[in-house]
Amino acid sequence: MSGTIRVLVVDDHEVVRSGLRMFLGTQTDIEVVGEAPDGASALAELAALHDAGTPPDVVLMDLMMPGPDGIATIARIRELHPAVRSVVLTSYAESQRVLAALDAGAAGYLLKDADAREVATAVRAARRDEVQLDPAVARVLARSMKEPVPMTDLTGREREVLALIAAGCSNREIGDRLEISERTARTHVSHVLGKLGLASRVQAALWAIKVGLVPAP
Repeated sequence: MSGTIRVLVVDDHEVVRSGLRMFLGTQTDIEVVGEAPDGASALAELAALHDAGTPPDVVLMDLMMPGPDGIATIARIRELHPAVRSVVLTSYAESQRVLAALDAGAAGYLLKDADAREVATAVRAARRDEVQLDPAVARVLARSMKEPVPMTDLTGREREVLALIAAGCSNREIGDRLEISERTARTHVSHVLGKLGLASRVQAALWAIKVGLVPAP
């Protein structure tokens, strides 16, 4: 996927929005196309950009804002603008908030003490339809998971696929690494999720951390 990644920054603190705009503006492949101080303004800005034919690819979203809050706004964005990806940038790492944001459709979850480069990496990952979690958030979620089911039902190839999922690889990247087609990689991913009783790639990555298949970030 090529071209400039268009970003909308949503945070109720002007200094945060200004800082993100300044940093992301230094990235040659990222362009900040707008900003908003709350959920309602974000939805209005998205609608305006969409009507102008220039919608953002990614929304950087705080969670704690005047209504609607970040989680409700993310869900609304997924409903109204399904091609737009949302990445959370917040101060809160509680598992309940993280799971609620991911369930609402977030494609990433970062803490505000993240390195600026991590923010850019998460934006790029979201554009590729991948999920990027702050290492501290991944550890919190891994600890909160129920005891994982045994891994004995997975084939050797499926274990390789699971490890690559945990590394944040897309289906195409899994195919390239294992020298198989993207379609075959997608089938392996589906089998892994089905055998382990998991609903998403995020859960699979956390499961791999939980059982020690890959180290915690």
